[in-house]
Amino acid sequence: MFVATVLWAVAATLSPQDPPIQTLLVSGANNHDWKWTSPAIAAVLEESGRFDVTITYDPGQDLPSVAEQHAAGKLDLIVLDYNGRRWGEAAEAAFLQAVQAGCGVTIIHAADNAFTGWHEYEIMVGLLWRKGTGHGRYHPFDVVVVDHNHPITRGMSDLRMHPDELYHRLKHTEGAQYQVLMSAFSDPKTGGTNRHEPMVTASNFGKGRVFHTPLGHVWKNNVPSHATWHDPQLRMLVARGSEWAATGKVTLSPTPLNRLHETEKKQGFVSLFDGKTIEHWTGYKKDTMPAKGWVVRDAAIVHEAKGGGGDLVSREMYGDFDFRFSFRISERGNSGVMWHVTDVGKQTYFSGPEYQVIDDAGAKPGGRHAVGALYDLIAAKGKTVRPAGSWNEGRLVVKNGRLQHYLNGAKVVDTPCAGPEWLKMIKNSKFKNWPFGSAKQGRMALQDHGDEVAYRNLRIKKL
Repeated sequence: MFVATVLWAVAATLSPQDPPIQTLLVSGANNHDWKWTSPAIAAVLEESGRFDVTITYDPGQDLPSVAEQHAAGKLDLIVLDYNGRRWGEAAEAAFLQAVQAGCGVTIIHAADNAFTGWHEYEIMVGLLWRKGTGHGRYHPFDVVVVDHNHPITRGMSDLRMHPDELYHRLKHTEGAQYQVLMSAFSDPKTGGTNRHEPMVTASNFGKGRVFHTPLGHVWKNNVPSHATWHDPQLRMLVARGSEWAATGKVTLSPTPLNRLHETEKKQGFVSLFDGKTIEHWTGYKKDTMPAKGWVVRDAAIVHEAKGGGGDLVSREMYGDFDFRFSFRISERGNSGVMWHVTDVGKQTYFSGPEYQVIDDAGAKPGGRHAVGALYDLIAAKGKTVRPAGSWNEGRLVVKNGRLQHYLNGAKVVDTPCAGPEWLKMIKNSKFKNWPFGSAKQGRMALQDHGDEVAYRNLRIKKL
């Protein structure tokens, strides 16, 4: 077996006590590029922060134990990226037993081509690639939500211009029952059928829930087709569908990673990170990014442990603002988000007040130095924190001389940041001899404190 380890921002409805979804991804044979897609799918799931994924490339060897693993609480979900020979009687019987007992199943793209004549599997999938099925040419197309009430698609927007193969004329299995959640128009101009084709279904098999999408195409030795899985929209859909299959509920955000929600767009927010490049940030007092320390990894801006490089600052300056971000801190790690940072002083914290980012459990800081605090000035109150290695949601609002910190949806700091009370706080702090908190506007900053930290979903609105 191969274990993939990657970690995505989870919606604020996720409880800190929710355990990771134990997932087995079945691979090892496919008429597509399974050697690339299976690790890519594992990364999609694990970057959400909800899944712990193991990949098997030998299902005949590893699947016979899945019923026991599920019964013991060690397996919640089986993901199929497989289209090859039958697994063998023991593996198939254990697979069916696990799913009938409640183990979730995710079926991706060519996995609906598999196992002609295995009736139980065909009932489980519901819509199959069989004689008469086909697709037009690889191209971008819209995938439209047709059922807005299902947990998977609730709150989701349509997938716009998703690059993929559009399967058409999938064959219905007699006796299968499923809900069609999303569809796509198969355009004759691209070799299609001139009708809407099902792209996402949800069903039950015994007590198990089944999420199926014919999306997810990648040809062998065809790097341009990797765009299918680089699309944040598909990544979000597969993570949400898999979470539902495993648990019956969906806590993951319906907004793709590093994308603005439609409401945020209307409110005037702009994104400060697209998941690929760090174009909105530079090194402190520099015109370029630091040569080391900061990288883009797992669709996040990551500072590597002991990587150096110094703090990042936004290219643009802000006065009053609403800044929203996701952060993941390493065990015993420390970092922070500063605001109204100016070029006066040796470091960003000489001028910029700080939203503290730290591993409370490992570092054991005092209240005014704990996560969510206004560093060294005001402790965060009434907070709910997810542990190191998990994603937390932060928010900073500065408006009309008042500062608010939010952590995972809860307001944890609310204080003046101008006027007599603010000046008194500074006078009684270690910042009293610095140009701290005095600027009317400045840059945002992400702190290099020497530890690994990751930031995503960086969006801001000028107020």
